[in-house]
Amino acid sequence: MRPTAATTGFIAPEFGDLLGRYQGFVNTLDRGFEDKRLRLRSARSFLSRFDDLDAWMRRSTSARLVDLQRTKAWPFVTWCCVSGVIVPDVDLIGAHGAGAHFSAWATAHAPEVCRARAAGIELSWSEAWLDQVCRMQLAFVCLTMNVDLEELNDEVLELFATRLHEAPSINTNRRRVFEGRHHALTRVCYQLGLARVAPEHPNHRTRTIAHHTQAIPQPEINDAVTRYLETVSTTLRPKSVDDKAQNLVLFFTWLADTHPEISRLAGLNRRIVEEFLVWNHGRLSRGRRNRGEPVSVTRQHQAVSVLRTFTNDLIFWEWPDRPARPLVHTSDLPKLAEHVPRALTPTDDLALMAAVADLEDVAARSAIRILRGTGLRLGELLELEIDCLLDFTGRGTWLRVPVGKLDTERTVPLDDDTLEAFDEWTARRGRQRAVPHPRTRRPADLLFMIGGRPIGGSRVRKGLTTAVALAGLTDQRGRPLHVTPHQLRHTYGTTLINAGMSLQALMALLGHVTPEMTLRYAHLASDTVRTAYDAAMVKARARQPILVADQRGSVVSNKVEWLHEEMLKTRLAGGLCSRHLAAGACSYANICEQCDNFVTVPEFSDTLETQLADIVTLRNDAVTRGWGSEVERHGRVIENLERQVGHLKRKATDGPVA
Repeated sequence: MRPTAATTGFIAPEFGDLLGRYQGFVNTLDRGFEDKRLRLRSARSFLSRFDDLDAWMRRSTSARLVDLQRTKAWPFVTWCCVSGVIVPDVDLIGAHGAGAHFSAWATAHAPEVCRARAAGIELSWSEAWLDQVCRMQLAFVCLTMNVDLEELNDEVLELFATRLHEAPSINTNRRRVFEGRHHALTRVCYQLGLARVAPEHPNHRTRTIAHHTQAIPQPEINDAVTRYLETVSTTLRPKSVDDKAQNLVLFFTWLADTHPEISRLAGLNRRIVEEFLVWNHGRLSRGRRNRGEPVSVTRQHQAVSVLRTFTNDLIFWEWPDRPARPLVHTSDLPKLAEHVPRALTPTDDLALMAAVADLEDVAARSAIRILRGTGLRLGELLELEIDCLLDFTGRGTWLRVPVGKLDTERTVPLDDDTLEAFDEWTARRGRQRAVPHPRTRRPADLLFMIGGRPIGGSRVRKGLTTAVALAGLTDQRGRPLHVTPHQLRHTYGTTLINAGMSLQALMALLGHVTPEMTLRYAHLASDTVRTAYDAAMVKARARQPILVADQRGSVVSNKVEWLHEEMLKTRLAGGLCSRHLAAGACSYANICEQCDNFVTVPEFSDTLETQLADIVTLRNDAVTRGWGSEVERHGRVIENLERQVGHLKRKATDGPVA
């Protein structure tokens, strides 16, 4: 509880009235005789007019401020507050502002101020901010709530915040200052373990389903959308529910403007949907960044997709108020462009990472190096916890990437440079108390925290922008190159693909849940694809004319040229065959000449000998080119043709049988 006057360092006589105790305190001050005399005179003047301090405290704030100004008795009232004679209200202290009441309390409670300052130092606060929070604001709260530092819990801090918000005599600017200091003091109390709940960021705004749907003007439709969103919120993440809500609000506010006569979902029809599709295709952005510009195809697609899912779900669930039949079809979805991952060129990659090493911001420097060395998404990086590193005997150090965007968990091996980035940041991080996890809200020791608060993605993006400027990277127009954290992920994947990693292994490292996501990297301008292309082009250029036939059936290339073509050639009894290398060996080439049932007669002797000579030439050509399978195939044909030609010659020599 509140310490007494004796424990605060004030000297009070053992006997005497209130003025006597105050005189004892004034005598201990390191002040001149005249200053002490004026203090005592002001106190007498004040008490002569207001001998009942409790009654005076019930006067309005404006009246009390006038009283203090006339009697100049604020030092006396400050002593009364610090010594516990009266408990000041938030409105009085806040309206008066800074003054000796804060410094007097801090002097009397020096150990508590030192303890709060130690927590503020752990949060990397400046000296000026430490003074405002750990001295002035701490005094403000303890004075008005009649507690000491140990008693500052969630309930006391919340009650003070409520009284500060309701104080009528504090102007807007001063209230904003006090609210900022109080938020910081709450962080100090959380760091010290006095508060159980970590304070949320001042800019954080929790939007409920009711906040979203209140913009839908049709009462019955509003009820149906609210019920729908509450239903899907049991299986979807809050961000997905927010996206659905925003797009449904978009459609039904448009419906209210264009078709005010429709008040129920059963009144929707295909004609209305077609009107919306046309409007959605040409609508302009109402956001802060691109206000007045056409929305992207992705946003158009999302609006139509959400409307399609919503109407189809209501029909499938058989809700009473629902469209009569499906209104939005798959063909209504705008076609999304399929972009190739935008990886940095090797030259830009080296220059950028060299500049990152010179960044003064250790958090941004370490985060960017880890992103580049692991292929993490930015959200996954910011959700890493202290225990994310795993050491496997004989397999090095691995990073455990927690469940993230796609509800998957994976491990990623670390090289020495990336592990060094982890070590550098861990050494600088300092002691931080666990905060609610961004998704699960459970207490988590997040890795990237500064001042008791997780760092934001903007800090990493700012570091990248600074590194681009240091490296002097520009685009074709001479403007600074635009590099995003996700491009580091694409660069990581492209580098591994170019080094020969399989798509299956890359899929595991990047945390993709479908092969189609990883196959995008196969379309990149990689060294692997370039090597295969160059090899094919060498063969294509060396091939010269291809054996083809025109409409009249005449052969373009003659026999001599054909025999020297880089093709899988076959000499047939009735013609020539030219098969491209890429097609592979033909399963039917010379199949008859190699068959055991192949029989010939003397009138084909010249044809067979010519064919045999050509095939010998083809075999020799295949030997020269190193085509082993062709050598074997031609060899089998030669063997069978030589047997047949030899049989015909022996038959001619022996003559006809008598």
